[in-house]
Amino acid sequence: MSLIMSLMLFFGNMKPAEALPSLIQKGKASFYSKKFNGRKTAYGERVSSESLEGAHLHLPLNTLVEVTNLDNQRSVIVRINDRGPFAKGRVIDITLAAAHALGMVSKGIANVSLRVVGKGQAIAMSPSAFTTPIAFQPMLEPVM
Repeated sequence: MSLIMSLMLFFGNMKPAEALPSLIQKGKASFYSKKFNGRKTAYGERVSSESLEGAHLHLPLNTLVEVTNLDNQRSVIVRINDRGPFAKGRVIDITLAAAHALGMVSKGIANVSLRVVGKGQAIAMSPSAFTTPIAFQPMLEPVM
């Protein structure tokens, strides 16, 4: 389905924002290694292992995505603020905090589904609203 949506966006006059709600993609997720902590993202922010953020190749920056681990049905919402992943076969890179929430740290890679849930607030020169530790973020019910 994501291939069809991509073709519609590429050849049609549909704006990406119109295609966002409930867009679903499945694939493999990985998480940022510690060496990326503090480096700048494509959005100009600093990577923080404690934030709930991620990298996607095609979704607009500042998009909110529900990531569900298909092995244990744990979910977390991350904000896309970077481009990637650049490893073959991966659909998203997430921060360490998001990986902990999904229960995938020990394996390093997980089979996930992505569902766009909205657009985040515009970020100016203020701290990110998504730096809340994962212990304070309620777990979501998986979407089937």
